[in-house]
Amino acid sequence: MSLLIPLYVHPAEDPGAWHRLVTAAARTHAVVLNPASGPGTGPDRAFAAAADALRAAGARLLGYVDTAYGARDPAAVTADARRHREWYAVDGCFLDRVTAGPDGLPGYRRLVRSLRRAGARTVVLNPGVEPAPGYVRLADLTVTFEGHWSTYVSAFSRSARTARHPPERLCHLVYGVPAALVSLAVRTAQDRGAGVCGPVTGELPNPWAELTPALLESVPEERG
Repeated sequence: MSLLIPLYVHPAEDPGAWHRLVTAAARTHAVVLNPASGPGTGPDRAFAAAADALRAAGARLLGYVDTAYGARDPAAVTADARRHREWYAVDGCFLDRVTAGPDGLPGYRRLVRSLRRAGARTVVLNPGVEPAPGYVRLADLTVTFEGHWSTYVSAFSRSARTARHPPERLCHLVYGVPAALVSLAVRTAQDRGAGVCGPVTGELPNPWAELTPALLESVPEERG
């Protein structure tokens, strides 16, 4: 199981988390960089240093871009992706708040094509739910569940439609996972057809401010 890591905390605020992430970079599917709910208004030296270290450790880097469920101007989305690439040399983008209905599909199809033409090698879509047919084929990875652990175990199941897609194209992001059940969350994602997951113990409003214990479980302790 490969891990998608949205770490939404500034490197200066929690340098230890970023250091641990660098040491565990080999276990990541990708790391999402989110300096300011997007790239921000200018390069951030701390994020640039973290990006350099992660890249050197072999991590794939994605820049966070909010699409506001299709309400943002595609040119603004593309500009954010370009800033991420210029300032942090990311490999692609993590498009958040993506629509899931069929009406939004043509716009996202055009947007993804534009992003790829502009240099995005990897595109991740995050509708957070199972989207209408067509979305998964647009992206390298699609988040078909984002929500609380209690919802994940009680109200989410793999559909016949998503079962037709390769697991490596699907991701589940689950927060509020009890620490003792993180390994179970990873196995549950695999059982439900996702080849990529991101279980974290944090809660709203920012459950992604800490690393997933699943990432650290396989990292050997440093010896003095």
